[in-house]
Amino acid sequence: MTSTELLKEVRTITQNNLEVLRKKFAHLSKEQKNWKATENAWNVQEIFAHLNQYAQFYHHAFVSRISKTRFTEPKELYQSSPLGRSAWKSMKLGNAKNVKRKFNSARNYNPAVEPSLLHENDIQLFEDGQKELLEIIEKAALVNIRKVKVPISMSKIIKLRLGDALLFVAYHNERHVQQALNVLSHQNFPKK
Repeated sequence: MTSTELLKEVRTITQNNLEVLRKKFAHLSKEQKNWKATENAWNVQEIFAHLNQYAQFYHHAFVSRISKTRFTEPKELYQSSPLGRSAWKSMKLGNAKNVKRKFNSARNYNPAVEPSLLHENDIQLFEDGQKELLEIIEKAALVNIRKVKVPISMSKIIKLRLGDALLFVAYHNERHVQQALNVLSHQNFPKK
């Protein structure tokens, strides 16, 4: 894969998320945002609160590492590290937009466990975050996304190549937007 192809993939997923947000989630009532299919399932608001918490960590890390890097010359050839490939592949949806592998969210990223993560405007915050991610992608195109390293949310010691981290975040976002769409398509989802 080339750096251009990787950044195009991240950009396309992010633009698709913005389109889906505007079409499917912008008009939801409070009752719809808080509706759960089962007691242990996340509602729409919890899904977007989770994504916003991840964005808070990763967007800051991306901007910080891009602005401080000495690797300011982009390289066209990109190769994922084994750890990076494993990370983003684990998040990627299957061809049928299905989740291939489920994960438990860490406590500090789980709004069902930490209600303080919830905000009234979580959907709007996610939209703003996706616009911010598009700006980050443009900045990433100006550096060597293989040489720039980004810490992961679970450990500041373990780092991913910027390209792998961008793919991980994009696929993670796409995965949870699909989860939110699945909530909307549930047969018992409230009409208003």
